[in-house]
Amino acid sequence: MTFEIVLVEPEIPPNTGNIARSCATTGSVLHLVRPLGFSLDEKSLKRAGLDYWPFVKLVIHENFASFMGAYGKRRMHIVTTKGNKNYTEASYEDGDMLIFGKETEGLPARFIEENKEKTIRIPMRPQTALRSLNLANSVSIVLFEALRQTGFSGLK
Repeated sequence: MTFEIVLVEPEIPPNTGNIARSCATTGSVLHLVRPLGFSLDEKSLKRAGLDYWPFVKLVIHENFASFMGAYGKRRMHIVTTKGNKNYTEASYEDGDMLIFGKETEGLPARFIEENKEKTIRIPMRPQTALRSLNLANSVSIVLFEALRQTGFSGLK
């Protein structure tokens, strides 16, 4: 069972490093969409991912348009605080792409609006001062629900 985690313009190296560890340990593919808020050789990125980087299938995309050109027809779950339904209400399948936006701004509003039926959210308290959960935590929450729904195939 393989899921594909897509980080659109991630900004914080330790988040990406932690997500890379989750991808390595679950066999998920990690897509990074430029521009990135860091260099891939930054010490904090490598430290957060520890020695897991050789086990990560990493795909780099020059920009969001090139990513969509290559993968736009694939099954996607777009994770956003503006999501149409709860992440546990989605039905996940092998090969699904889980799309996450950058830490400070999320995903482009137009992309969310054009794909509203594919959006999911993680429930939170309805307070305007609390914008969202940490990106690495959000990826783990959604990824492990997808893995649970598909029987943790290939994992022990």
